[in-house]
Amino acid sequence: MKIVFSDNIASISPEHWDNLAGDSNPFIQHDFLLALEQHDCLKSWGWLPQHCLLFDEDTLIGACPAYIKDNSYGEFVFDWAWADAYQKNGLDYYPKLVTSIPFTPAQGPRLLASQNHRDSSGHLIDSTTIKKGLISALIAHAEQNNLSSAHFLFCENDDIKILADAGLMQRFDFQFHWKNNNYQSFDDFLSQLNSKRRKNIKRERRKVIEDNIQIKVFNGLELNDEQWEILYAYYRVTFMKKSGTATLTLDFFKAVAHKIRAIFAYHENRTVAAAICFQGKDKLYGRHWGCSDNYDSLHFEVCYYTGIEYCIQNKLQVFEPGAQGEHKIWRGFLPTKTRSAHWVAHAGFNDAIQDFLHREASAMEHHGALLLESSPYK
Repeated sequence: MKIVFSDNIASISPEHWDNLAGDSNPFIQHDFLLALEQHDCLKSWGWLPQHCLLFDEDTLIGACPAYIKDNSYGEFVFDWAWADAYQKNGLDYYPKLVTSIPFTPAQGPRLLASQNHRDSSGHLIDSTTIKKGLISALIAHAEQNNLSSAHFLFCENDDIKILADAGLMQRFDFQFHWKNNNYQSFDDFLSQLNSKRRKNIKRERRKVIEDNIQIKVFNGLELNDEQWEILYAYYRVTFMKKSGTATLTLDFFKAVAHKIRAIFAYHENRTVAAAICFQGKDKLYGRHWGCSDNYDSLHFEVCYYTGIEYCIQNKLQVFEPGAQGEHKIWRGFLPTKTRSAHWVAHAGFNDAIQDFLHREASAMEHHGALLLESSPYK
């Protein structure tokens, strides 16, 4: 077996990559990662591809999307304080190695491995062995290139267990996800909520109707050039309002149009708001939204309720509406742990960060228990 690091996912066969990635998560697939690289979304923002590939002779049996970073922008697992501590002690925290999907705070596969592969001698190489090989290769790559650390962000539970067994430090946070309990309609979902929250959601949806606003969901492949321009303008406007920067390009969105579900809000025959979602095999992921006018409750309708209704109609099991936002709990999105794993080269900082993470985890567990007390469900 051999390890190869590639700075260009175009050098990797889409079929071979996706055979490992599967068809469930839209962000880990070859076309999504390729679109990021080919449409100017990465290098200007400090994401330098360094994908880890494990071959058995000429067969790709393991892969991991990885990037060398000179900042922490677009990661959503916040380690700015760690970088500041390094600087105060005269050390360099950057560059570092990050295994993640750029600008995408959504859990998914990170350690991609063939299932029950047999080598040329007929020996079985199971997926756990392959994943352990990927972890070892990434850490060795970080050491050989004098990188301060290696980080695995928004990992699924099976990958986290293997990362923990390999000795990496664990960290978690909370997002707010909606789960489809075999609902047959939006009213069926509402019937599971307590009276106060049910009435509040009905009132918010009614305000949008009373303002004579129409909502429509499009598959990205259905959008014409004018709709793309409008959708992209709304994506950019939210960043401008918050003094941020829109890192994803219009050409990127068009390249992954088949994964996109665009939600448009119309008032008097003009678009007044829009949102960008991505659809996986059984999940909907809310990612970006923007609006031009201040309509009561429109944000909740476009970003939450329309997505819930879409999931029910299309039998999707989970709706992840993006990072942060405790107000989502009252609208049916319950706290769900998102997990990451971290390796730090410097022994002293490794110990200090491990102590910090232990104390942070205790506080976060308490926080999560308090969040669940606000559950809107009966």
